[in-house]
Amino acid sequence: MNALKVLRSHGVSLESMVELGFELYVGEETGRKLQQLKSKLKRLLEKNLADPNVAMLLAAASYLDELAQTERTGIFHSMRDPPALVADELIGMSIAEYIAGKKGLFNYVRYDKAKPGILSKLPPFMDDAVGALVAASMTRLFEE
Repeated sequence: MNALKVLRSHGVSLESMVELGFELYVGEETGRKLQQLKSKLKRLLEKNLADPNVAMLLAAASYLDELAQTERTGIFHSMRDPPALVADELIGMSIAEYIAGKKGLFNYVRYDKAKPGILSKLPPFMDDAVGALVAASMTRLFEE
């Protein structure tokens, strides 16, 4: 399972996830220090993408978005995020907590509510999965 390939099929690259990570960042680092943090985040993302559990949850999110796109009847009557749909949040919560515990879960909620950067362009399941991956990786970035 190549998780990065799954993400790329939705227009998500490592670089876009690094940029996403720093859209809600409130630190004061600039220049070289900021570039070092971005490089470290990229390595964390690569590490997390190599984890089979994270890869499978991303693949599940991708599959569910594809199903929603082809099944325009019943609960999947549109690609918008229906208020009654919580399965996408459960995938996001699982990824965030798996990678970074309760702190990652808290950070995931910030990204999920704000929907910065590429998150605003992704379908319901992928926006939560990618948001959780980035938020949890950002959490770990400052724990190490």
